[in-house]
Amino acid sequence: MNSALGIGMTSQRTRNRMIVRLREKGITDEKVLAAMSIVPRHLFMDEAMAHRAYEDTALPIKHGQTISQPWVVAKMTEIVLQQHPKKVLEIGTGSGYQAAVLGQLVEKVFSVERIDDLTRIARRRFIKLGYMNVRTKTGDGFKGWQSEAPYDVIIATAAPEEVPENLLKQLRISGVMILPLGDSKRQNLVKITKTDNGYITDQLDAVMFVPFLHGVVRG
Repeated sequence: MNSALGIGMTSQRTRNRMIVRLREKGITDEKVLAAMSIVPRHLFMDEAMAHRAYEDTALPIKHGQTISQPWVVAKMTEIVLQQHPKKVLEIGTGSGYQAAVLGQLVEKVFSVERIDDLTRIARRRFIKLGYMNVRTKTGDGFKGWQSEAPYDVIIATAAPEEVPENLLKQLRISGVMILPLGDSKRQNLVKITKTDNGYITDQLDAVMFVPFLHGVVRG
């Protein structure tokens, strides 16, 4: 059997139950739901955790990081698609799961990860699963990916305490940044829209992500 299809707790039937739960929690975009039913979340984590892959919860991966809760991935992806983007920058590749979901729906996805080991693992997963429109590199997320700017949408899968100004500069006019904002005790998902006259910020849902850190980890 193709490992992407899964068996038992990683089967398509189990994946479909996750989609039912996402609908119950208010996810309505059929394109998002279809993408999440296709992407094999169990292949984006260690095999020992794969039996829990389709629970609606964040789960640990290497280097003290997490693979985001499916509802959070779906919610952020819904907001992304509202902008009808062609080019998206993700800060915080992590396991690669969020980028893979976006790769089903967006023409080009660029993803920056500060931990080189996670970059290399995610890149192998993208190649194995055929996500040729997803590119990733190791770098300081606060610096973004300037050479590919401007972006229609920038999303962050880690939480800074303040909005990274350098990332805002990499948005096109009318572009949107979606990120969790706050400290280890309280975070909110925010949507920031870049206009000719500045920025418009909308507060969305309460969330909890790992912190957004400076620097690069090699080795």
